[in-house]
Amino acid sequence: MDKQSASASSALANPCHTISLAAARVVINAAFEAAAEFGWHISVAVVDRAGELVSLDRSDKAIGISPTVALGKARTAALLRAPSKEFETFINAGSPSFLATPGVTPLEGGIPLWLNGEVIGAVGVSGAHGANDSQVAEMAAEALATL
Repeated sequence: MDKQSASASSALANPCHTISLAAARVVINAAFEAAAEFGWHISVAVVDRAGELVSLDRSDKAIGISPTVALGKARTAALLRAPSKEFETFINAGSPSFLATPGVTPLEGGIPLWLNGEVIGAVGVSGAHGANDSQVAEMAAEALATL
């Protein structure tokens, strides 16, 4: 490929990375280990950078809605590249217009997954309630550093 072709290719496409299934499983396992320390029954979803499901798991005693909520939190964090708590905070602070954002679940517990300054996906946790969900999701996200 000559320089002109390479330049044209880079103008047409951006290289991007997304989380692998193997990495998603590491994140999910870390979430379940963290939740087990506190006796919390959770569901965990990991999505790719586009908010599409990579892996989802739930503990046997997790409540029925928690898988759907975990997925929504993960999608919110991935698509908006910020913790889902930020959007809950906007709404609670008097900006209900954020509820009109398509596909957003403005509940605490979704955390973006970063690699070299780029969002490669997100993790969402549901079932441990609010700050506890975020705590587990943050611990799960930190597991990526071990890879």
